[in-house]
Amino acid sequence: MRLAFMGSPDFSVPALNALVAAGHEVAVVYAQPPKPAGRGQKEQKCPVHQAAEALGLAVRTPRRLRGNEEELAFFKSLALDGAVVAAYGLILPQGFLDAPKRGCLNIHASLLPRWRGAAPIQAAIAAGDAETGVTIMQMEAGLDTGPMLRKGQMTIGPRDTASTLHDALSAMGAALMIEELAHPSAPERQDDALATHVGKLTREDARLDFTLPARVLERRIRAYTPWPGATACYGEVVLKILAAEMAEGHGAPGTVLDDRLSIACGEGALRVTRLQRPGKGPMAAAEFLRGLAISKGARLS
Repeated sequence: MRLAFMGSPDFSVPALNALVAAGHEVAVVYAQPPKPAGRGQKEQKCPVHQAAEALGLAVRTPRRLRGNEEELAFFKSLALDGAVVAAYGLILPQGFLDAPKRGCLNIHASLLPRWRGAAPIQAAIAAGDAETGVTIMQMEAGLDTGPMLRKGQMTIGPRDTASTLHDALSAMGAALMIEELAHPSAPERQDDALATHVGKLTREDARLDFTLPARVLERRIRAYTPWPGATACYGEVVLKILAAEMAEGHGAPGTVLDDRLSIACGEGALRVTRLQRPGKGPMAAAEFLRGLAISKGARLS
């Protein structure tokens, strides 16, 4: 098939590679424009942009599609059979959705209609969902509201983080899209009454609130790994909490209960097992405490 591919982050790269490997003609790749990154704030191309150039594919990086008649005219001129979209980052206006013969197919990292929106992987872990997956969806104007075409499911394990699920779901989505293009499925409408929504994560979401139950915080730590990361403050020191497990004990929320960095929560306690302080690398809790003693009775916030 003659396709356009529209994606930006690491999550999208396996799908682009799979389309090329399957013999589809990728006429153009759309990606987010280069952005300043790193200490030097030099403009850096997004992962899909870099992957497309390595494959010798043409790349376009418009800053907007809405009202962009010149870009729409170009998109229509490609005479596409379809467009594959995976975490592109721009909303596709109706003209773009209608241009390809088979429309635009989206790889969404949740079992729709659960977790429509920007951060479905993190939301599934934070909510304590037993499973997650990928939905291949026919796109329409609403946010992740289109008919479902194909699904894949996987269990969320007790140690899964957003990072581990990201990689597994990315590979699953690529494989499901290849199957869907080869063997089109009958569309199934979503039940809007069952829909849940999640917005973009921000750095403000990272701060742990120890008045919440320990089980909620443990899930959030895994959900926010690697970004935005879970944080807590010990005095003026901002600690990045990389891993934790449920522990015994109770006390005022945020109170350190022992010399193993068990922390009282609103319900139960949480033992931090891996963490990081500014300017240092990640450490196991025992190693960390040898460099920065946090004694029983201290408070984290």
